[in-house]
Amino acid sequence: MGFLDRLFSRHEPPSGRVAKDRLRLVLTQDRAGISPALLETLKDEIITVISRHVDVDVQCVQVSVTQSGRESSLVADIPLRHRQGVREG
Repeated sequence: MGFLDRLFSRHEPPSGRVAKDRLRLVLTQDRAGISPALLETLKDEIITVISRHVDVDVQCVQVSVTQSGRESSLVADIPLRHRQGVREG
């Protein structure tokens, strides 16, 4: 029965994994020289600029720094809202 419980229930990730992911994010930001305050400022400015052209779901925007080998990247996940009555193309 324990197997079925694990299979069909939604478990939050173990706290150790969450802590490891947070530490990885902090270390990556530190290596890139980007403080949490600067990251928040970048997020706000990116939202401001992009919102001039498209409707952005501001509450769901996520900006982070990732590291691959020796390279750091600024990654922005910016969900767009679809305007009703507007057709693309």
